[in-house]
Amino acid sequence: MIARDIEHELTVCAGEYPTVTLTGPRQAGKTTLARKVFPKHAYVSFETPLVREQFRDDPIGFLQRYSERTVFDEVQRVPELLSYLQQEVDERPSPGRFILTGSQHFALSESISQSLAGRTAVLELLPFSISELRRGGRLAQDLDNVLWTGAYPPVHDRNLRPQRWYASYMATYIERDVRQLTAVHNLDTFHRFMRLAAGHVGQLLNSSRLAGDCGVDHKTVRHWLSILQASYVAHLLPPFYNNFRKRVVKAPKLYFYDTGLVCHLLGITEAKQLETHPLRGAIFENWVFAEIAKGSAHRGLPGRVFFWRTHGGQEVDFILEHAGMTLGIEVKAGMTARPGMATPLMTALQQWPEESRKPIVVFGGDQGFTSRSCTFLPWHEIDGLY
Repeated sequence: MIARDIEHELTVCAGEYPTVTLTGPRQAGKTTLARKVFPKHAYVSFETPLVREQFRDDPIGFLQRYSERTVFDEVQRVPELLSYLQQEVDERPSPGRFILTGSQHFALSESISQSLAGRTAVLELLPFSISELRRGGRLAQDLDNVLWTGAYPPVHDRNLRPQRWYASYMATYIERDVRQLTAVHNLDTFHRFMRLAAGHVGQLLNSSRLAGDCGVDHKTVRHWLSILQASYVAHLLPPFYNNFRKRVVKAPKLYFYDTGLVCHLLGITEAKQLETHPLRGAIFENWVFAEIAKGSAHRGLPGRVFFWRTHGGQEVDFILEHAGMTLGIEVKAGMTARPGMATPLMTALQQWPEESRKPIVVFGGDQGFTSRSCTFLPWHEIDGLY
């Protein structure tokens, strides 16, 4: 089993709060991690219909059986559990009593804010980061294989074929998770929407265009995008805009949390296809976003990640606020990096104070270097951002 970067923060939080909530996409490894870090806790999965029925028939009696240290898995299936846990932890707020896991972001967050605000630490577990794959000896040596394989744990822990696993994942996700979140009447149209969304990664969100391509209205597309966000499949990256004199774009950009899923949705059946694929640059940019997101989430840090673009054409792919610095990140998929690549980035970053800005170019090659105060970071060293 590959050790996870979040283990330290999870253990620390369990020593501070009576409950810890671990969220993230399905199949990211939440259950495995919780049972590994807390082996002496009892374990209850609400994925099982019989367990849900037992709880709802007699919630007080159910919790009396599990009033000590317990891992409650898939708690989004029984949101009313959190109200009962509130009373439990108010009476006995000993640290680490309950570990909760769930895979629905918005619904779970709302339930927590109503019942467990101030009583739980909330952490997000995403698929494997590059540092985790390297530590586990599972990191491919070439970038295209990394992009195509993706980072979901079952693919790496069980040596499964990515193409087959992602097909099964999509079928399960649409048939179970999507229907659990909302009433989607035509699942084939929703699947088509996901394929079209995968073709728009790294682009400004244009819900009207997506709606036209799908044959639905823009309100439906916005609702479906909220489903992708709620289930940790996709993310709408907000723009950074402040009191700059220049007019800046305020629409978000669309990214997925895993490029293996993006490749599957785009019909890319082997890594070799990426060599000439027209969306390779966008897929690589998406991968950089995902690694930045994992770096923040797995250390329990707030996700202070943005992009910046003016109506005049100036752009910074990612703005990352970290340790008092503003990191401006430009992404180049090519293997060759030249100092001149940094010129547009450094010009755009002049909007920020010189002492707090740091320009970085992440590229698809192997040898990094520094030129004109800009760091050129090869893809396999992206975890060096943290």
